[in-house]
Amino acid sequence: MTRGAYDQSVGGVEPAGIDRKGGQVEDAVAVALRQWRQVLPDADLDAIAVIGRLNRCAALLQQATDAPLGRAGVNRAEYDLLCALLRVGGELTPGRLARETFASGAAVTKRVRRLEQLGLVSRRVDERDRRVAHLSLTERGREFVLELVPEQLAYENALLAGLAPGRERELAGLLGELLLMLEGRLGGLIG
Repeated sequence: MTRGAYDQSVGGVEPAGIDRKGGQVEDAVAVALRQWRQVLPDADLDAIAVIGRLNRCAALLQQATDAPLGRAGVNRAEYDLLCALLRVGGELTPGRLARETFASGAAVTKRVRRLEQLGLVSRRVDERDRRVAHLSLTERGREFVLELVPEQLAYENALLAGLAPGRERELAGLLGELLLMLEGRLGGLIG
């Protein structure tokens, strides 16, 4: 990789496995695995190799992908809520929105309150049951999301641009398999 290519990389992060001098480097989890193998040479450490890397990637991506959202004045959780309202369409109850965004009811209530203050979401009380609310994007909210999504997608695509052709889809497929398995095993235990 040329110096210019590094300077243009997202967030100034070195590509995986390459240092500035072109030598091979280990990711943080590989270092931890090597250390664990010295302490527990007979242990099956494959789970650390997978879950450790998933956790590390999630933490790094959470920090990185919040950058464009922060400039727009929303956080990831609020963005996910706005996107759910847009992609599902119409009005959603807070419970349905919680299921769509994998959030608790209390978290949805807090986020909706803030998004209402920003003029991006509106709440309508059900005529038959005043305890039920129906949430929807305001026109301003719809315009906001439609403007922000392409910018966010471009940023996220740039984050993954270092993967070899075809590897992004391969990784997405493997993660999809893992997600289905975990949802089946853990879905009723979480939340």
